[in-house]
Amino acid sequence: MESRAQLKYYRSSPRKVRLVVDMVRGQAVEPALTSLQLSPKYAAKDVAKLVRSALANLEQAQPGIDVDRVFISKIYVDGGPSLRRGRPASKWVRMHRILKRMCHITVELAVKE
Repeated sequence: MESRAQLKYYRSSPRKVRLVVDMVRGQAVEPALTSLQLSPKYAAKDVAKLVRSALANLEQAQPGIDVDRVFISKIYVDGGPSLRRGRPASKWVRMHRILKRMCHITVELAVKE
C-alpha cells in the first residue's frame, strides 16, 4: 500500500528544497523526521510537515499499520511558476528582472513487506 501527499506552490526555489529532499530519500519515516527536525535548512520544517501528512494519509487508508515498516519510496521536487519582479538598474528606465521561484514537492510512502 502506498500513500501520497503534495505541497504545491511552495515559495522557495527548487534547487534549495532539493538539498533537503535528497537528505531523506529512501529512509524510514522516523529517522527521516528526526534528521529533518535537526536540519538548519529553511525548507526542512515544511518537508517534515509534508511527510507527516503522507503518514497520516497512510494511517487513514490502513488503520493499525506498523509505522516502523513505513519508508519514503519517492520524494521529488518539481519547478513551479515564477513571480517576475523588477529592480531598478543603471541608466534611466532600465530594470533588472528578479525571479521569485516556486516549487511543487511530492512525497510517496510505502510499507516494507
